[in-house]
Amino acid sequence: MASDTGLESLIDQTISVITNDGRNIVGVLRGFDQATNLILDESHERVYSTKAGVEQLVLGLYIIRGDNIGVVGELDEELDSNLNLSSLCAHPLKPVVH
Repeated sequence: MASDTGLESLIDQTISVITNDGRNIVGVLRGFDQATNLILDESHERVYSTKAGVEQLVLGLYIIRGDNIGVVGELDEELDSNLNLSSLCAHPLKPVVH
């Protein structure tokens, strides 16, 4: 595994990944490689809408290519479990424009 990415401390932790195309994927980090490709387990995508609550699409075991990752962050599971996602409305994230 790559040793300079700072991801080692997040192995087996729940993380949130925002991709360059504006998707928010939450899952347990199981591994990564030198290209920062991520392997997530028990993952789901959170789809935001201004008209309805957050929709959670089950993905299961999921690989995210490193060149499509915008942000990786540790998820506070206690804080996250207290959120009522069904009543949370927000604009979807726009894709990254280079």
